[in-house]
Amino acid sequence: MRIPLFSRGGNREIDPVCDMQVDTRNPPGGIFEYGGRTFYFCGPGCNRAFQREPEAYLSGDKKIQM
Repeated sequence: MRIPLFSRGGNREIDPVCDMQVDTRNPPGGIFEYGGRTFYFCGPGCNRAFQREPEAYLSGDKKIQM
């Protein structure tokens, strides 16, 4: 159940590295453009990991457990 007074709303995306939900209006780990798409990150470490091996994370071969 969502309580409107406390609900922030807005758009959310899934961090491709750790599968955490990220607020697209203010992603703590920033964003990275790849393959014509914007990816949002929960923290700088996930952003750096994705930049090193984007295809491994997109294919599901690699994931970081949080």
